[in-house]
Amino acid sequence: MDEFDLFVIGGGSGGVRAARMAAQRGARVALAESGALGGTCVNLGCIPKKLYSYAAHYGEAFEESHGFGWRGAAPTFDWATLKRNRAIEIMRLNGVYEKLLVGAGVQLLRGRAHLADAHTVQVGGERHRAANILVATGGAPHRPDFAGQELAVTSNEMFDLDPFPQRLLVIGGGYIACEFATIFAGLGGRVTQLYRGAQVLRGFDDDVRAFVAAEMVKKGVDLRLSAGVASLQRASDGLRAQLHDGSALAVDAVLAAIGRWPNAAGIGLEDVGVQLNEHGAIVVDEAFRTSVPHICAIGDVIDRVQLTPVALAEAMALVDRLFGSGTRKMDYENIPTAVFTHPNIGTVGLTEAQARGRHGKVRIFRSDFRPLKHTLSGSTERTLMKLVVDEATDRVLGVHMVGAEAGEIVQGFAVALKAGATKAVFDATVGIHPTAAEEFVTMREPVA
Repeated sequence: MDEFDLFVIGGGSGGVRAARMAAQRGARVALAESGALGGTCVNLGCIPKKLYSYAAHYGEAFEESHGFGWRGAAPTFDWATLKRNRAIEIMRLNGVYEKLLVGAGVQLLRGRAHLADAHTVQVGGERHRAANILVATGGAPHRPDFAGQELAVTSNEMFDLDPFPQRLLVIGGGYIACEFATIFAGLGGRVTQLYRGAQVLRGFDDDVRAFVAAEMVKKGVDLRLSAGVASLQRASDGLRAQLHDGSALAVDAVLAAIGRWPNAAGIGLEDVGVQLNEHGAIVVDEAFRTSVPHICAIGDVIDRVQLTPVALAEAMALVDRLFGSGTRKMDYENIPTAVFTHPNIGTVGLTEAQARGRHGKVRIFRSDFRPLKHTLSGSTERTLMKLVVDEATDRVLGVHMVGAEAGEIVQGFAVALKAGATKAVFDATVGIHPTAAEEFVTMREPVA
């Protein structure tokens, strides 16, 4: 059998990063992957989703250009062209990931891996010994539980639907559901979104949730809260969704975006004694060690924070412990994130509710305005910006935005929060004019 210092199961963002960095430090590394390299992010998540988000923006951009003097025939959208070009780009990225691994000296094994024991991994008919094993198998979409659920698709299938769904039903209220709802509405579909809760995007700041929901409706999404699907069946004109309130919807496709589950089954984890929690996630300590010595896990499969940059950071911390100084630690505080709804959401730090719960008295600064671009575009889209500040220390605890390029703007403010910036520091910073971002350093009066 081959002998390795590290054997990585899973070729997603976290697994590839760990394998590369370990190999570059002189470790003998193998990585097993049965699918396309890059994992969910590259193939079925972040990258294709944002490409489709860009595509959806063009529909309204052409309309908005009239206010700036542009004239011409309205363009038409070709779904097949978008799908083809996306597939070409994803294939290119798959190749980049393979070159990075091979170039670093990682032995790439194609096939599904299975743990034979705490130090042995079987891929196909071959067994491989390793001093350390890393499980980085990611997550998978959770399927709904109602009659006819097999007729619904998950986010995995959304990028290659054929034909384009003129009538799309989205089930769910998380970021994936909201993103696809606004993307397909922007591409020209008639979108209905059902969510069983009182407001979408649970876990985000309440002002952000209410604001983006209103903007989504303005973009054409038929958002129905406290609603859900009782059953789904085929009909002569597509699919028929029976709703909990007794009404029915005729649609062409149904997206079930009701969450993601750790992808930990079927690789022999429990057979060798690796502990899973009640949700099927691998239980790890602060150093990403499982209940079995020398078996580690990172990324979505441990279900801490399901974000690609988090998996990358976890990989770096793990490799440093195994093959470096061991001083690098993973910090889950003030992790910025973006939601590519239309308009975008960018957020870092605590929500208002979280801040009040942890710190007691807080000051809230909030601004809701029409961006300069839309004074001529004719669009009614508005932007929301919000700061959450600790009353006692003046430290900025949360930065939240809904608006164009929110992720690009909030990334910079995430550095400020990580550095412990106070509201006084924000106030002393000169803004860049005219930009939306300057609003974060010009808000002076707290709201009631």
